[in-house]
Amino acid sequence: MSTSVPPGSTEAPAHPAAHAALHFDRREWAGAFGDLGTLVPFLLAYITIVGIDPAGMLLAFGVAFIAAGLVFRTPFPVQPMKAIGAVAVTGAAQTAVVTPEAVAVATLVTGIIWLAVAFTGAVERVAHWVGRPVIIGITLGLGFAFMLDGTRMMASGIALAAPLLLVTILLLSNRAVLAMVLILAVGAAWAVLADPSVAASLARVEAGLKLPSWPFHDLSWEAVFVGVALLALPQVPLTLGNAILAPVEFNNRAFPDRPTDERRVAVSTGVMNALGSLIGGVPMCHGAGGMAAQVNFGARTGGAPVILGLALIVIALGFSDSVATFLRLFPQPALGVMLFLAGLQLALGSCEFSRDKGERFATLGTAALAVWNVGVAFVFGIAVLWIVRRGWLRL
Repeated sequence: MSTSVPPGSTEAPAHPAAHAALHFDRREWAGAFGDLGTLVPFLLAYITIVGIDPAGMLLAFGVAFIAAGLVFRTPFPVQPMKAIGAVAVTGAAQTAVVTPEAVAVATLVTGIIWLAVAFTGAVERVAHWVGRPVIIGITLGLGFAFMLDGTRMMASGIALAAPLLLVTILLLSNRAVLAMVLILAVGAAWAVLADPSVAASLARVEAGLKLPSWPFHDLSWEAVFVGVALLALPQVPLTLGNAILAPVEFNNRAFPDRPTDERRVAVSTGVMNALGSLIGGVPMCHGAGGMAAQVNFGARTGGAPVILGLALIVIALGFSDSVATFLRLFPQPALGVMLFLAGLQLALGSCEFSRDKGERFATLGTAALAVWNVGVAFVFGIAVLWIVRRGWLRL
C-alpha cells in the first residue's frame, strides 16, 4: 500500500524521489494544466462569492505546487479542499457568515491538525490499520465521482464537450499533438466567441505588482467558530481518505521508483496550509484526482507542478486584479472534459481487486459510498472489512 514505517520503528524510510530528475518538456507542460477542471471552478467561486483576495490565494497555491514538485519529484497534486470550498461558497451565498477571515482560520487550523496527526504518528497507525481493499474502494469511488461531476459540467454545453471529448481521447497517446493544448485552445476560442465581452476584458488587462494582504485583520469570534467548526473539522475524514491514503496509493503504483508515505503527505498538507494561511491561502490538499489528471495528459515528473506553480505566482504578483477575467477563458464544458478524463484515469488504476469475494464486497461498497461521501465510505469500508476478515459474512 505504501512505504510507511511500521509503528514503533526507528528506521527512516528511504525516498529515492529526493534524487529523481525533474523534466520540463512539452508533455510536462501539458500535464501541468491537467487539473484545471477542479482548480478553476473553486478559484472563481472563492473570488467572486466569498471575496478572497486573489493575490494571496494564488501565491499560496503557486508556492505549494513548486514545493510538491521538488519534494515528491512526481506529478504530485495540490487542490482546494472540496468540502471546505463547497461549504464556504454555499454558506457565503446563502447566509453571508463565511468571510475571508473564516476561511483563513480554517486554513490555519487545517494545517495545525495535519501537522499534529503527522508528528504524533497517528497517520501511520491509521494507514497500517486500514486495509488495501478500502483504499482501492475510495480511489475507485473518487474516480466515478470525478466522472459524474465532469458529465454535469459537459452537459452545460454538449455541442462543445462531445466532440472535444472524442478528439481528446484519440489524442491522449499522440505525442505530436498534445490533448491538453487542444482543450485549452478550443475552450478559450469558445469562451471568446460565445461572449465577446471576454475579449474586451482581456484587452484591458494590465500588469501591476500586488502583494498579498494580511488575512486576519478583521478577525472575529464568529469567524473563528465558522472556520473551525463548520469548515476545518468536517473536512478531516475526507482528507484522510482522498488526500492522504489515496494519493500515496496512486503515486506508489504509478511511480514505484519514487515512492512516498502517508506521514510525508500529512506533513506537506500541514505545512502548506499553516504557512499559506498567513498570506491569505485557502485550505489545500494533495487530492488523488489531481495526480490522475496530470498523469493522464502526459506528466511524469515533478516538473509539471513546478510549471503550474510558477505560472500561478506570476499571475498572483503581476495580474491578480485580472484573475476573474483569465478564468472566464475556461468554459464549463471544456473543464468537464478534463474532470471526466481525470476520473477515468483514477478509476482505471483502481481495478486491481482482491481475489477474495468478501474483500471485493468491501471494495465495491466503499466505492459506491465514496461517490457520495468519502468519510462515510471510509467508515463503512473499515467496518465491513473487519466483519469479512472475521468470517462473519458469507457470500
